[in-house]
This record gives sequence, structure tokens and C-alpha cells, in this order.
Amino acid sequence: MKTTKINLSKIPTVPPAETDRNGIEAQTEGYKKKISALQKMLYAQKKHSVLMVFQGIDASGKDGAVNAALEGCSPIGLKVTGFAKPSDAELAHDFLWRIYPHLPAKGEISVFIRSHYEDVLIQRVHNWIDLDQVHSRFDAINAFEQNIINDKGTTIIKFYLHISEEAQEAQLMQRISDPEKQWKHKTDDWEERKHWVEYQKAYTDVLNTCNKAAVWHVIPTDKRWYRNYLVAKTVCETLESLNLSYPIRTAQELATV
Repeated sequence: MKTTKINLSKIPTVPPAETDRNGIEAQTEGYKKKISALQKMLYAQKKHSVLMVFQGIDASGKDGAVNAALEGCSPIGLKVTGFAKPSDAELAHDFLWRIYPHLPAKGEISVFIRSHYEDVLIQRVHNWIDLDQVHSRFDAINAFEQNIINDKGTTIIKFYLHISEEAQEAQLMQRISDPEKQWKHKTDDWEERKHWVEYQKAYTDVLNTCNKAAVWHVIPTDKRWYRNYLVAKTVCETLESLNLSYPIRTAQELATV
């Protein structure tokens, strides 16, 4: 089956005009409750593992999307890792080396806020690696994801949070004006914003090339309530597809002395 090429410039960053916010937010709450229940089954059953990858430019709302979808989950069986600038030790190894310790075990959900994809995004945009290295890393990522699906039985859910340039600017300005968000302010975010076009190109290539083992979900992000709905819906439906249940003990196992 032919895969439709993703063109970010053609994908809206806002919900359809007729979308009912109140109705959507009610549905989101329902999905969140289901996710909470399903995560407990996942942990108890210890048959499946789930990796969630959240990518998006600065201020696209990666942290918020994770909080909104998983706020009802138990901390037992849930791991969240934010991948920042690699350390000297990490740079001395293959770019995937730092990823492996954070992969989920059976029964776990691991969440990556930024991920192995940073090594074909920021490094490409700043010309720290050339295009031959970019494409070599694409191949490595596809093989890596296929391997953890085949060998570990891990389900991968990948989100690209699709925000407009105008909405990103508004979010960055809030980090200056809102005292509760000032701790997020970084001058580097404004510097990276100057590379908007280059990042859109880099992300477009990632979405179209690194989609062999696990597809990307492109999430319109200008309206946080719609973003939260789509992320929660996708997570819930994916967990439901695993046919999770609590383990049933035999009478002998339940017998007491």
C-alpha cells in the first residue's frame, strides 16, 4: 500500500472550525480515565511494553501533552525521560547508546520527551553532521525501532506536535510575561526559532523516512485542549488494542496456609 507523503505546510495546526471544545474536553476526560485503568492492567499483566515518543519544536507543548494524557497513571510502571544535550560520555558513543537504558520493560510505559530523533534534527539544522550521516542515522533509527518491536514486543507511539510559527511565538512570550512560566525561558529557544524553515524541512524528512516500524501521529497543537484530546485518544486506543487484562490466579495459587 502506498504511503501518503506528509507535507507539514498542508496540515492545519488548529482544530476544524466546527469543533465543539466542551464536547472535546469531556471526551478527553473519558479517555484519561480509561488510560489510567489500562495502565494498571498493563503493569499487572507484564506482557506488553509501550514506548511513547514526543517530538516538536520549542514550546510545542511536549510536557503538557504528557501531563494531560497520563496524569491519572500510577508512577509505578511509568518512566519519563527528557533527552537534553548529550553529555561528553554520551557523545563518545554511538548516538543510540544513551537511549537503551530508558526503554520500557514488560509492564512499563516509557515516555521520551525529545528522543533519539534529536540527533537527526538539531545536529542537522546546525550542520554538525552532513546529509550522508543524517541518512545513515535514519537507517539506524528504523532498524532500532523495528528491533525493539520484534525482539522486545514493544509498542511504539510517536507524536509530532505541530505548532504554527505564530503560536510558538505567543508561547515563548508567555515565558517572559507569566511569572509561573519564567523558569522555562531560555535565550537559546529564540535563537533556534531563527531556524524555523530548516527545522520544518528536517522534521518533514523525519516524518516521511522514519515511519517504517511505527507511524507518526501529527497532532495540531495551537489549541492545547485539542492537542490533549488527540494525544489521549491515540494513547487510549493503542492500549485498548493490546487486549489488556488482569492476571487470573489459580485456586492453588490463591490458597492460604
